[in-house]
This record gives sequence, structure tokens and C-alpha cells, in this order.
Amino acid sequence: MTSPNLEQRIRSAWIGRISGCMLGKPVELLSMRQGPAVLQDYLAQAGALPLRNYVPLLPGAPSAVERNADACKDRLVVAVPDDDINYTVLSLMLIEEHGTGFTTEDVARAWFRLLPGGLTFTAERAAYAVLMAKASTPFAFGQPAGFNLDECSDNEFNDWIGAQIRADMYGWVAPGDPALAAELAARDARLSHRGEGVYGAQAVAAIGAAIPSTPSVLAAIEAAMELLPADSACVEAMALGIRCATANDGPDPIHEAYDGMSPVHTVNNLALVTWGLLSGEHDFSAAIGDTVAAGCDTDCNGATVGALWGLTGRPIPAHWPDAWNGRVQVSLAGVGELALDDLVARTVAVCG
Repeated sequence: MTSPNLEQRIRSAWIGRISGCMLGKPVELLSMRQGPAVLQDYLAQAGALPLRNYVPLLPGAPSAVERNADACKDRLVVAVPDDDINYTVLSLMLIEEHGTGFTTEDVARAWFRLLPGGLTFTAERAAYAVLMAKASTPFAFGQPAGFNLDECSDNEFNDWIGAQIRADMYGWVAPGDPALAAELAARDARLSHRGEGVYGAQAVAAIGAAIPSTPSVLAAIEAAMELLPADSACVEAMALGIRCATANDGPDPIHEAYDGMSPVHTVNNLALVTWGLLSGEHDFSAAIGDTVAAGCDTDCNGATVGALWGLTGRPIPAHWPDAWNGRVQVSLAGVGELALDDLVARTVAVCG
């Protein structure tokens, strides 16, 4: 069997990321506010366990689900705007403008011009607030920031999941070069994150870059781990995810290990991503379905696992992309709706 070509991998990565995001979107707030048990109860009532298709909308569904009804099964006709997809498109635009030589200041400038502040959260919102308060209008047109950008990452959320969800594109454009992917992810992440928040972003990007050149997803994960500090919590989380997948233990040991940690922290979600990706290595629907059903940050984890699985280039069941008809809406300034085919072509054009 011939190896998937670049276009196949990128198409599957986009399909996987968007589908995983839409799968997790309706239950994100339910999971984060009420926990995985309540999420599982809703899915059970909907007859959706094991989760292998988009989340059904039950009559009288909780408001946390109802507010994202347009991403539910039989309601989804277009990939509706979500910050996870915003950042992937923004990264693509950044690389189209600057190539892989972009700087953290270039990332800040792209945020300043294109990112809607009302759709930023936690560390990103804190960093954005500093940009709005301290950068002058000429910064958008290439002038220096005029202050130390390190101030943007001096926030209480700088080890949460935000940078990890922004990292996918950097793995896509550096196939076979996980070290480069990790470096690109770090340049982006450092605008708003520090420490484990940066390491999580590097891990996701490096796994994505390694998948095309390693014999298995596990080997790609291990290659990424080697690029991080050996004593980091992210390496420990990935090791836990590997153990849970290898032993077929499910996600419960992860929830137990990180009991009390924010559901939008980098570390616990990285463990779930590692577990879900390995557990469903040969079944896309199981990979994203089980990852989302496990809880924590469901749309972020579904998107990350979907994209990484897609980079294998293997076919994704048609019911996932067919539901959103190749239409991708984003809320970046001046962008609006994009076509899957266009996103694939643009990404292939900038790949190393």
C-alpha cells in the first residue's frame, strides 16, 4: 500500500479537526461545568453511547447543549464558528504572510488585526487585553509593539489549554520535522502562555509533524515527548495516556490523577488526547467519539485528536464531513465562510 500523499493527509487533517470540533461543541459547556458523569448521562439518554456520530439534541436539552444546537446531529449543515478553527485558519494566514520565519510579534500583530476579542478566552483574552491596552494602531501595520510582549503571558491562565488548541497547523506544515513544528508552536504559544502551556502546544505540533515519518502514532507521540523537558507535567501526562491506552483502562485513571484540576488545563487534556488518539488509532469515529465522551474540554480535544488522526491520511467515514458540506465558517475579521477545498489547497501550498 502506498503512503498517503501530502494532499490526502492535509485534507484528512482538516476534516478530522473540523469534525472533531463540531462533535465536541454542543457538550463543551455541559462537560466543563458539570463534569464527565453528567456528560455521559446526557449521551446515554440520547442513545449516543458509544459516541460514533454527532451529538443528538434531546427535547428539553440543557441550555449548555441548546446554545450550540447548530452543531448537533441533524441540525449541522455548516461548520459553525468556533475559536479552535479560528486559530487554525489564523495560523495558516500567518504562515502565508511570513512563512515559517514568523515571530511572536507577528502572531501578536495577526491577533491585533484579525481576532475578535469577544471570542477569546482565559489566557488569550488576558493577552489580548494587554495588546489592546498597550499597542498603538500603527502596530497593526508593522510598527514595533512599543512594550515587552512578555507582559501578555503574565496571566493566571498561562498553563491552560489555549496554546495547545492553536498548535495543529505547525505540525501540518513541517512534515517529518517535529523539532521545527515544536519551535513554531512555541513562538505562537509564548504570546499568551508559559511553562506547561507552551509544552502542550509543542507536543501537539510535534506529534503532527512526526506522524508522516514514523511507523506508528505511538512512535510519533514518543518522538514529541523527547523534545520536551523530561520532568515536565506534559511528558508525565502523555505517559499516563499511553499507559491507559495500552492497558485498555479507559479515561478514568486520567480523571483520578488530575482530580481538582481545571477542565481547561493543558495537562489533563493532553493526557486525554494521547489516550484517545492511541485507543482509536484504527477507528476515526472511536478516536474522536471516545475522546469527546471522556469529558474535559470536549471540542478542543475532539479537534486535536481528529486532526492528528487525519494526518495518517487514512479515509474518514463520510458521515463526518458530509454533515457540514465542505463549508467552514470562522469569525476572523474579513474572512467569513471558507471552503474545505480552498483550505486544503492553501495549506498544501505552504507545507515544507
